[in-house]
Amino acid sequence: MSKQKIKHLIETRVKQNGLTATGVKGVTLFKVTDPVPCVPVVYEPTVVAIVSGAKEAILDGKTYIYDSSQYLCCAVSLPVEAGTPNASLDNPLLGVSITLDTRVMTELSIEMERTTGAIRKPKATEVPQGLALANWDDAFTDALLRLLQLGDDPADIAVLGGSRLRELYYAILKGDAGQSARRAFGVGNEIARSIEYLSSHLDETVTIDELAAQVGMSRAVFHRKFKQATTMSPIQFSKSLRLNNAAMKIASGMTVNEAALEVGYVSTSQFSREFKRMYGQSPRQWSHGKQALAGMP
Repeated sequence: MSKQKIKHLIETRVKQNGLTATGVKGVTLFKVTDPVPCVPVVYEPTVVAIVSGAKEAILDGKTYIYDSSQYLCCAVSLPVEAGTPNASLDNPLLGVSITLDTRVMTELSIEMERTTGAIRKPKATEVPQGLALANWDDAFTDALLRLLQLGDDPADIAVLGGSRLRELYYAILKGDAGQSARRAFGVGNEIARSIEYLSSHLDETVTIDELAAQVGMSRAVFHRKFKQATTMSPIQFSKSLRLNNAAMKIASGMTVNEAALEVGYVSTSQFSREFKRMYGQSPRQWSHGKQALAGMP
């Protein structure tokens, strides 16, 4: 019943294709009525909940399809391919995207870890993946409904927006994706910190030894834990992150040379070779057939 109310609220407020701001920072409604093939994007820490239609994300060759039965939780920045290949006027994609605020998620994660019995402690060797699908449990559904019921009233949003968003975060941390989210934001978040460092230093050469040293791990242990969390080796991840960011920049109008420099490539020819190897198109071919990424959640 609560999920139907959520769907009704979104349908009422979203009148056209694309993204619709809610007034609550980081909470965006969306509607997609045209099929969009999977294209390179970078998912930032976000939760995406679908109430109509289905969405697709591909991480290192593995496909995640999620709809109104499961929401997607991306706890760390990840280079993926995402699209809505089955969206149509008769079956639109409809949902909400919630950015995960690092400060609040960290506060909640640490507070939960300090509370005896609040969560199941993972085994020391476990490193949950940064991308997870979670069932809509009652706590998540009720918290999301309460958040969206704030509507567009500036006073309600100012007074209650933060607390209701915090309630939703807590539901996520306790739900099926909670272990992944807690590992990214709580104690033992070394891999998440490494990913954040890579994301903010795209234009620099960062070695595995540097990353491992920063988090106090041996190269071998860091490599193993990194691959467990992202499904990719650190080198493969770094390359995918750079190329996906470049593809997004080119799609938004940046020239090929500018995009290459922005993500740390000194040689445009090397950038073009690696881009084509990754996506099957040269950067210029990609530029000429720009993908409509602006309205993608």
